[in-house]
Amino acid sequence: MIYSELDVWKASRNLVQQVYVISEGFPKSEMYGLVNQIRRCSISIPSNIAEGCGRRTSRDTLQFLYISRGSLYELETQIYLAIDLKFINQGEFDKIQNSIIKCKKLLNGFINYYKTKS
Repeated sequence: MIYSELDVWKASRNLVQQVYVISEGFPKSEMYGLVNQIRRCSISIPSNIAEGCGRRTSRDTLQFLYISRGSLYELETQIYLAIDLKFINQGEFDKIQNSIIKCKKLLNGFINYYKTKS
């Protein structure tokens, strides 16, 4: 399986780009706080999909897909915090939330597919 051809991997890369764009507008005092955390967990999503696809066993692959899903939920929480703290506006929130929902659907679908395959 070539991870770079997966829709879920492509969508999660797009999500990382969105995170970097919106986090540019966060206060400079958050550079080592929420900005760092939100970027790290967003990067974790496509990275763990790729790492999982490189594993030899289905069990290992699924474990990395589950880690990716956990990072996606972590990111969603941090986006809620960003709007609560007024670091982003409603439009930015809606756009990134739609991308998160898309990634959730794709990732859950891929996990379910992979479970039936193994």
